[in-house]
Amino acid sequence: MIAHLRPILAGLAFIALAGTASLAQAQGIGVRPEVGKPLQAASALIKQRKGREALAEVAKAEAVPNRTANENQVIAQMKAAAASTAGDPDASIKANEALLDSGKVSGRESLTLVQAIAVAQYNKKDYAKAAQWTQRYFKEGGTDSAMRNMLLQSHFLGNDCNSVNRMLASAADADSTKKPTEEELQILANCYLRQKDTGGYVNAIEKLVVFYPKKEYWTDLLSRVQKKPGFSDRLGVNVYRLRFATGNAGTAADYMEMAQLALQAGVPAEAKVIVDKGYAAGVLGKGDQADRQKRLRDMVQKSVDESLRNRAKDEAEAVAAKDGNDLVKVGLNYVYEGNAAKGMPLIEQGIKKGGLRRPDDAKLRLGEAQLYAGQKQRGVQTLRDVRGNDGTADIARLWVLNARA
Repeated sequence: MIAHLRPILAGLAFIALAGTASLAQAQGIGVRPEVGKPLQAASALIKQRKGREALAEVAKAEAVPNRTANENQVIAQMKAAAASTAGDPDASIKANEALLDSGKVSGRESLTLVQAIAVAQYNKKDYAKAAQWTQRYFKEGGTDSAMRNMLLQSHFLGNDCNSVNRMLASAADADSTKKPTEEELQILANCYLRQKDTGGYVNAIEKLVVFYPKKEYWTDLLSRVQKKPGFSDRLGVNVYRLRFATGNAGTAADYMEMAQLALQAGVPAEAKVIVDKGYAAGVLGKGDQADRQKRLRDMVQKSVDESLRNRAKDEAEAVAAKDGNDLVKVGLNYVYEGNAAKGMPLIEQGIKKGGLRRPDDAKLRLGEAQLYAGQKQRGVQTLRDVRGNDGTADIARLWVLNARA
């Protein structure tokens, strides 16, 4: 998950060491030739990423007797850069800390050294110290966004998930309008996973499906919802609706199962929509299951014809009934037949009448139907009001997330 960040950090490290080398070059005024010549050679080798050879040249400058304070300062800077290039974080840290402690650098020069130390600590895999030096970098005015990325990784790799959570507080806030990066949310999810905080993990995945609605994130969420204690099997049809909406369904078996569940729910019009889509997609009607699929299609069509034939009678009886259960079903059939203007008021009338076997199921179905009919805002409002603790509220929340994506 974080492997692809390494090139960014490698580049950041080079920027830091190159900055240190340029400091040395800028302060090379007043350096004697016997000191300056090997340092110039070291600088050239650093640009070629030949750190070990550069250190050898720096050693030649160190061997010159009676060095001045300025010469020692330039040598120390070049040595720090060469050590970084050579992949020797300990030597780099030691040299850069000595430069900071010398009192002869300030402002941007000091910030470059702090950055170099932070990167060296990260490369050394001392993530706690890497985080400390990166925080100092920002405190002293650093603005490099790659350093923020490194700070996040330092907390994560150092198993300091509380700090990760604090850094990504806006990303974990369900009402946040800021768009976090996918990588940040992946790190946040992993941290919650390490802490065995299921709620936090799901929260992070939910943010991922909003901002980066990939199939695998939805697969994870849908699987977790169905595995929650108390989740009702009767919501299988609702899960299938979400699966199709999020790209997690599309096989012949999916179309067949969804159509049969819609028939069982008393909405043959929806079953017909599903079967027709399966045939239109070229998934149904071929292979060794073609005959079975045709039989299902015929059965669905027969149910639709019967529903249409008895519609006036069924609607009148539903209106006269003491409860609103049948009104909801009649209304849903209108919606999936393409007549939302007729169907939605009937569903709402059924909910208002009351006496429903499962009121939250009816609200969920209304919200799903509103989304299906393109009434996104109304659908989201309806779904936010679903409160069932048997999985209905969970399904409703996922629909809201899908609508936000």
